[in-house]
Amino acid sequence: MIIQLFPLWALLLSVMAYLQPTLFVDFKGYILPLLMVIMLAMGLTLSPKDFKAVGKNAKAVGVGVLLQFLVMPITALLIATLFGFDSDLTVGMLLVGSVAGGTSSNVMCYLAKGDTALSISMTAISTLLGVVFTPLLVAWMIGTSVDVPVSSMLLSLVKIVLVPVAIGVLLNTLAHGFVRRIEPALKYVSMFAIVFIIAIVVALSAGKIASVGALVAVAVILHNATGLILGYWVTAWLGFDKKVCRTIAFEVGLQNSGLASALAVKFFTPAAALPGSIFSVWHNISGSLLASYWSKKPIKEATE
Repeated sequence: MIIQLFPLWALLLSVMAYLQPTLFVDFKGYILPLLMVIMLAMGLTLSPKDFKAVGKNAKAVGVGVLLQFLVMPITALLIATLFGFDSDLTVGMLLVGSVAGGTSSNVMCYLAKGDTALSISMTAISTLLGVVFTPLLVAWMIGTSVDVPVSSMLLSLVKIVLVPVAIGVLLNTLAHGFVRRIEPALKYVSMFAIVFIIAIVVALSAGKIASVGALVAVAVILHNATGLILGYWVTAWLGFDKKVCRTIAFEVGLQNSGLASALAVKFFTPAAALPGSIFSVWHNISGSLLASYWSKKPIKEATE
C-alpha cells in the first residue's frame, strides 16, 4: 500500500516543499548521493542474465531502445518549442526526454501482464546507453543556444549511474542470498530517495512554479502520453504481439526523471529541474492507471 501511494507521498511532500522551501533547500547537496542510492538499488535487482537475455529478444530490445532515444527527446523539443518555453525549461524537457527508461516501468509492466523479463532487460540496456546518449542528445538538440557540458555530464553519469549499477549487479552476483533478503526494503529506500529529491527540486524552483508550474505540468502530461501511445502503436504496427507492445509502451513513456532533475540542478539551473520533478509524479500516476486498465484485459481478449 505504501508503494502504491507513491504519487500521493510525492505530491504531499512537494506541496510542503513549495509552501516551506527553507525546509528543503539546504539539502541540495544530497540530490546526487540520493540518486546514486537509487541506482545502486536498481543494480541490486539485476544480474548478468538480465543483460544476456537481450540476445534472445534482440529485435524487441532494439526497437524499444530506438524509440526510447528518438521519440522522447524529439517530442520534448517539439513540446517545449510549441509552449514557448525559455532555455531553462527547454533543457529540462530535453533532459527528461533523453534519459533512460525509469525503473517503475518494470513494475507497471508486471501489473499490466506484459513481458517483465524483456522490460528489465530494456531498462538495463537503456540505462547503460543513456550514460553516453543523454549528454550527446541534449547537446545535439539545443547545444547551439545553450552551453551543454558534454564531457562533465558524461563523467558524472558514469559516477552516478554506471558505477552504482555495476556495484549492485556485482553484489547481487556474489551475495545473492543476502540481497534477496534485503530486496523488499530496496523499493522503500528508492521511493523515499526519489520523493525527497522531488521535494528538494520543488523547493529550489518554488518561484518558477508559481508562474509556469501549470503550463509545465500540461507539457509533461503530453510528453508522457506521446511516449506511451507511440511506444505501443509503433511496435504494434511493426507486428509485435500485444504483450511486447505493452512492455515497450511503458519503457518508452516512463523516464528516469529523477536523474533528469539531478543533472539539471548540477549542470544547469533549479528551474531546469522542474519538468523532471513533475514528470516523476505524473508518470507514476499515468503508468498505474494504464497498468490497471491493461491488467483487466487479458492479452488474448485485448482489442486496444
